[in-house]
Amino acid sequence: MRIIADIHNHSRFSRACSPQLTIPNLDMWAKIKGVNLITVADFTHPVWIQECEENLVEDENSGFYFYKDGDRTVRFIFTTELSFIYKQGDKTRRIHDIILAPNLGAVKKLNKELDKRGFNLKSDGRPILGMPDKDFLKLAKEIDERIELIPAHIWTPWFALLGSKSGYDSVEECFGEMSKYIFALETGLSSDPLMNYRVSGLDDYIFISNSDSHSLKNIGRECNVFEFDDDHITYDEFIRVLKEKDISKFLYTVEFFPEEGRYHWDGHRECNIVLSPPETLKQKGMCPKCKKPLTIGVDNRVEELADRDVGFVLPNRPGFKKIVELDKVIAQSIGIKSRTSKKVLSIYNDLIKNFGSELHILLDQDFESLLENGVDELLVEGLRRNRAGELNIQPGYDGEYGHIDIFSEEEIKSRKPIQTSLF
Repeated sequence: MRIIADIHNHSRFSRACSPQLTIPNLDMWAKIKGVNLITVADFTHPVWIQECEENLVEDENSGFYFYKDGDRTVRFIFTTELSFIYKQGDKTRRIHDIILAPNLGAVKKLNKELDKRGFNLKSDGRPILGMPDKDFLKLAKEIDERIELIPAHIWTPWFALLGSKSGYDSVEECFGEMSKYIFALETGLSSDPLMNYRVSGLDDYIFISNSDSHSLKNIGRECNVFEFDDDHITYDEFIRVLKEKDISKFLYTVEFFPEEGRYHWDGHRECNIVLSPPETLKQKGMCPKCKKPLTIGVDNRVEELADRDVGFVLPNRPGFKKIVELDKVIAQSIGIKSRTSKKVLSIYNDLIKNFGSELHILLDQDFESLLENGVDELLVEGLRRNRAGELNIQPGYDGEYGHIDIFSEEEIKSRKPIQTSLF
């Protein structure tokens, strides 16, 4: 059975997240996107966990759950993101981690212990815990050995294991004796597996990719593709595949083009300054306009820790495919800047209705079939270029997403108007 998993996103109780992030909507949009294993997210929040209890039923003691009023095609897993902020050495550390729990019972035990220790779990769906990651992991393992921790978006400058602003230089430096429990790392939007392969200190870990979605439309923008022998999948088997790097089951990750990520290159957003790593070196790490320190991005930070050449491929690892989301391709094909315009949404909905999920259309749909069924030629060409990686990308920096051009201005200007409905 093909499982497409997105195990890092958020509920409406996380700061700066859409109020539309409810269990019924997560179930519906996972199907639209093509994701069939999604996290409930934010499981430390007391109101949200109560809603999860009311809306989910367990799948035969597997550790996975279904929306009780759904068609049971989308499984839910209990994971959440926690923010750890603490002082170690001469640095304030700010690390985000994904926590995976084997069932609702383990979640309740963990939440009860965190509440007893005085952590404010009501403040945010992604609460801040003032304790080192390794101390939390030790506590979690004492509560339930099957609770797991995966460092999140490991290169993000401000809140990540290897981030330039508050992270460490290795897993061991952060987790110490608890490093033996770390088996996977999340690449984040601004890096891909090839970038991570350049750091030999990460060879022991398998790389996963997730959306870190704050809205429904971004579910599945990064995800993980598995193939299991049958449809009775369990939490324990899912974890085993990751721990053992079982590439007969873990096929590939779906990635952002890392240049599009918000922290790929260095820069200073306030001054509209974006620099490549060599340019940053010439500026000695300072903004050429305001003379303040630049935010050092992922590409530069990887280069700092790398001990291998660009292009090195680590053998016996899952593959990966890079894509731009479908609504962005549609918007560019019709010359509209907003991916949320009514015209874009109309075409998007028609494609989903007639050809299946977004991920199917982006990764697998036959182009000839699209053309034969009346889909606009320029849109189909955009999907082809997307799949082939034939794109122009201005890298993101200091919290600003990168900009992707699929078509030239001449191609957009010379096209014929497209109808709103394709069918």
